[in-house]
Amino acid sequence: MNLEESKKITLSLIDTFNTAGDIALRIRITGLKKNIKSDNTPVSNGDIEVNKILTEKISSLTPNIPIISEETSSHRDDKNLKDFWLIDPIDGTKEYINNRDEFTLNAALIINKKPAIGIITAPAKKRIFYSYGVSNSYELENNKEIRLIDQKKKSKEIKAVTYSDKLRPDIIEIHKRYNITALQKMKSSIKFCLVATGEFDLYAAEPRASEWDIAAGHAILVHAGGEVTDFDGNEIYYGKPGFKNPSIILKNKNII
Repeated sequence: MNLEESKKITLSLIDTFNTAGDIALRIRITGLKKNIKSDNTPVSNGDIEVNKILTEKISSLTPNIPIISEETSSHRDDKNLKDFWLIDPIDGTKEYINNRDEFTLNAALIINKKPAIGIITAPAKKRIFYSYGVSNSYELENNKEIRLIDQKKKSKEIKAVTYSDKLRPDIIEIHKRYNITALQKMKSSIKFCLVATGEFDLYAAEPRASEWDIAAGHAILVHAGGEVTDFDGNEIYYGKPGFKNPSIILKNKNII
């Protein structure tokens, strides 16, 4: 798939993501229903409806590319996946259910086990990010594309995001290595986008969550000049058994 094809697919999904985000917010206001899945994590009717909207549109654009979603079992057992979509219809379902604003809608196209396209919207924050190739990572603001690789660092502080108030010793050591001076707790894949914009500089986490939680953000950050590796500096590939993540470090272009 060349750059023009990737661009066309990505831009064809923007309106769908905006619509799905609006519907997710509307469902939260008018009739949110929660269930607990077999892995003891929550799912809502908002997750299911967003999943339906995104998968239907993506299937129409790329009918021959399989889709793996957090909320469906299709293609989970496929072997030797190289080219496929990863969808997390709502990342941060707890935040969504509890009327917080950090939840996101996510889709990533994986080509040869690497993220080639990433789209993330945070409907409650009215922010949408997307990427489709090196140096082609953007935030859309008031219908104007802001190219993330051109963005300047927002603060003299070196700031990290974290998913927990209690940090593991190995993560504390990573923060010391990069002279982190400020921390902010943050949920969902929005953290990838805010590292990509330069609002934050780093995020580190032990092996946790699944590939659909990170793939779209991975594309957006790397295409903005940042870096995503495991704790040993190894590149992260997709389509692993069980779609499980290794350890992960996100760095923006300012601290690589």
